[in-house]
Amino acid sequence: MELAWPAKLAVWIVPVLFAITVHEVAHGWVARQLGDRTAQMMGRLTLNPIKHIDPVGTLLVPAMLLLLGSGILMGWAKPVPVVMRNLRRPRRDMALVAAAGPAANLLMALGWAVVTRLAVDYHLALEGDTGVAALFVLSAGVAGVFINTVLMVLNLLPIPPLDGGRVLAGLVPAAVSGWLDRMEPYGLIIVLVLLVSGGLAWLMLPAVNFVLAAILDLVQVSMTDYVQVYSMIQPRLGS
Repeated sequence: MELAWPAKLAVWIVPVLFAITVHEVAHGWVARQLGDRTAQMMGRLTLNPIKHIDPVGTLLVPAMLLLLGSGILMGWAKPVPVVMRNLRRPRRDMALVAAAGPAANLLMALGWAVVTRLAVDYHLALEGDTGVAALFVLSAGVAGVFINTVLMVLNLLPIPPLDGGRVLAGLVPAAVSGWLDRMEPYGLIIVLVLLVSGGLAWLMLPAVNFVLAAILDLVQVSMTDYVQVYSMIQPRLGS
């Protein structure tokens, strides 16, 4: 069984918007704790997704992935502004700010996994006789685990301006950090080329599968059941 396209859109939209919005708010919140209030002053410490929508990352890239039939739905929000010189220990603190986004995605993936576990228990308690609302919650849980795991792994790639690149810049010697900073204007182009060529999936798939398996094992949801539900909601154009 596979859901119709409008039902798939309804299942994915809430987890995706939460994933990219909370990711960016986490950056701004940690920056505020470490001395930079720029995001707060610009009204970006809000869960209102409209404040975080990026025309390319939130709209164009997901649409392209659907048109290409990639089977993976992902994107990003408008980056939260962080002024590095305002941080108390700029290099170290910038790495912490960068790490906050993927950490938020990991916590959300765990939260959605709990939702999935509860939905599975409800389904079993009623001996499979569940309604549309329960199926929606189960599907949203599966989508939430997937999109947050993908975004966490994607953002941890050590390619500036991804978070992994900024974390790496805070850990390496200053000379290497400077080279990473100079690479940043080309980082998004590198990511898009990898995406279109299939190289991004090749880089990410082992880590995504490992994290997914660990999360599902933690909440005791079988990978077989997870894949069965995911196959119903997998984003493919025309289905």
